[in-house]
Amino acid sequence: MTDDTALILMIVLPFIGSLAALMLPTKARNAAAVLAAAASFTCLGFAVMFYPSVLGRGVVRSDIEWLPTLGLDFTLRMDGFAWLFAMLISGIGFLVVIYARYYMAPEDPVPRFFSFFLAFMGSMLGVVISGNLILLVVFWELTSIFSFLLIGYWHHNASARDGARMALTITGIGGIGLLAGFLLIGHAVGSYDLDRVLASGDLIRSHDLYVPILVLVLLGGVTKSAQFPFHFWLPNAMAAPTPVSAYLHSATMVKAGVFLLARLWPVLAGTYEWFWIVGFAGMMSFVLGAYFAIFQRDIKGLLAYSTISHLGLITLLLSLGSPLGAVAAIFHMMNHATFKASLFMAAGIIDHETGTRDMQRLGGLFRVMPYTATLAMVASAAMAGVPLLNGFLSKEMFFAEAIETHADSILDTAAPYAAVLG
Repeated sequence: MTDDTALILMIVLPFIGSLAALMLPTKARNAAAVLAAAASFTCLGFAVMFYPSVLGRGVVRSDIEWLPTLGLDFTLRMDGFAWLFAMLISGIGFLVVIYARYYMAPEDPVPRFFSFFLAFMGSMLGVVISGNLILLVVFWELTSIFSFLLIGYWHHNASARDGARMALTITGIGGIGLLAGFLLIGHAVGSYDLDRVLASGDLIRSHDLYVPILVLVLLGGVTKSAQFPFHFWLPNAMAAPTPVSAYLHSATMVKAGVFLLARLWPVLAGTYEWFWIVGFAGMMSFVLGAYFAIFQRDIKGLLAYSTISHLGLITLLLSLGSPLGAVAAIFHMMNHATFKASLFMAAGIIDHETGTRDMQRLGGLFRVMPYTATLAMVASAAMAGVPLLNGFLSKEMFFAEAIETHADSILDTAAPYAAVLG
């Protein structure tokens, strides 16, 4: 199989699986779970296949004529950065599918759930391997649509419906801003091809439209990643089934915004405006998320605000403008996805077995749920940055970069303190 074919199949397969799951009978939970697991595992296999190709900064492209009159091709592009996220999306997706098979209640229409789940997975894979800015926006909007369907899956629950509408509204507004920003980038560069854009950093940073481009692209990123001042939609989305929270709100959807900022970091970073605008959004999210998390009684509510804080940490790292800061941000994206998905799934198990997520009503669970407790303890220690665990390494990198970055501003002093408090 050629690399071109594998790239296309990686996008197409989840959508085919989504349509197939939708056609299954409502009670065919086993068949739907097997179908979703097979599709996600196959996508993971495709991602693994690309490792030799992207090793050493290699890039694999697939170009299909799309809208020739507009100069747009259906371009898929796999490099090392996209490969990391493709592995994350498909790998954690496969594990969450297995978890969801046993989590969902017998009366739930499980095939419909897996249909939405696979469609969302395909949309996220499209975001990370799009080689064209307009194509990226198309998949970006598809993630908003399918996240709306997943968050509102329990549509009989009013809070689920409200949370789904809020998420769609906020991310939809951000998507409009992102499209406008990409149109301005295309005007400045003369192309929407990602390779051309990434090679035009000096041109964009010196262009008269740089500030509008930065603001519009940042609007798309901060709304999707629930960053200040758009952070409020994420806690309201916790009415979704726990598999949705474990996948969308730890490893994939909320990572799309910081993925976008990291993807365009070579193009937009390194300016005074980038440092202050991105740094302010990251710092506020970092501090406010941690502050509100302290007062939560609901386990998933605490994890939601913790996610806002950790994404703020990542955004703050990207704002520093240093290459090592960007590496630390990407490293923490991977780390956060692993331990936060584990914690969400542990919260779901506790809720499933005890009937409550209220931490003031829970206690002594280690005696009756030793495996879940052990998993939660290790994941919590990683989130806290305990030495020898992955969270410690990325947080230590953040601390080092915050101290060594010289901005000659108040943020130069505030960032190290934020690193200590985080």
